[in-house]
Amino acid sequence: MGDSRSKPWSRREFLGGLTTAAAAVSWGLTPKPAAAEPAPETTTIRLIRIPGICIAPQYVAEDLLRAEGFRRVDYVESQAGIEPAKILSSGQADLTMNFVAPFIIRMDAGDPVVLLAGVHVGCFELFGTEGVHKVTDLRGRTVAVQALGSSQHVFLSTMAAYVGLDPQRDINWVTRPSAEGMRLLAAGKVDAYLGFPPDPQELRAKKVGHVVVSSAVDRPWSQYFCCTVGGNREFVRRHPVATKRAVRAILKAADICAREPERAARTVVERGYVRNYDYARQTMRDVPYTQWRSYDPEDTVRFYALRLREAGMIKSSPRQIIARGTDWRFLNELKKELKG
Repeated sequence: MGDSRSKPWSRREFLGGLTTAAAAVSWGLTPKPAAAEPAPETTTIRLIRIPGICIAPQYVAEDLLRAEGFRRVDYVESQAGIEPAKILSSGQADLTMNFVAPFIIRMDAGDPVVLLAGVHVGCFELFGTEGVHKVTDLRGRTVAVQALGSSQHVFLSTMAAYVGLDPQRDINWVTRPSAEGMRLLAAGKVDAYLGFPPDPQELRAKKVGHVVVSSAVDRPWSQYFCCTVGGNREFVRRHPVATKRAVRAILKAADICAREPERAARTVVERGYVRNYDYARQTMRDVPYTQWRSYDPEDTVRFYALRLREAGMIKSSPRQIIARGTDWRFLNELKKELKG
């Protein structure tokens, strides 16, 4: 499984560590504001579990959520993409991290989803075979994604539209589970594959294909949030204290993923979110988890709303999406509390 010298947190150690001044300083955690706030209006929080570990802060946050006053922390199973926003809209979950573009698509459809914070930049990587070296090379090519409407499909559609391709006509989409999509790429049976962690880490380790675009480093994608926190509008309205506490736990966990990548990786492995420790640890090192303080989530919403309109996936303007589906008050307060 990889390096086993990094000792995992036990539940007691993790919670105990959060109460010490040393842990608060080293992790940037400040328990006093939470203690001074009213108790959460509900002691149950329901988040969403999706394939992939780019949303690792949501999983690492489990014990932090309990420290914030949530006695019950549930994870609802879902596929990545549009589905988490649909689950939020239906009231089956309260908050979740997910790629921002599918959230925007559901807002355009009128679903009661509200964006609360940006968490990290850059988890998607586009891999190609020998004939694919830039996005425009995808014209007439075959690309494997999990499903139409998945985060992979939506993200690559925005990239294609950005360079002048029509994602519906110019790309041949093959829908397969991620593991099969990667096998097809390795066998040369598809021309490209877009993955999010731990898929890119596995493909690079096995030297399958080559990276065409990395959203962590390639502009303009590296200038905007990838995964954001969205909430069910009614939950946020009825439970503002619980909402702030939940968002705080996720943002603290993002800092932990960045500062303690080995332990964060061990946590997601031991809790069954991914099997391979090496790929998990590399994910924590690859994904810029600390940039939630410095990037503007409203810029991200504006950027992706424009890209989605170019791709013919939404009709609303960025201004309408921002007015209808964003609430940054909790994030603005937490940026002051959780200074780096």
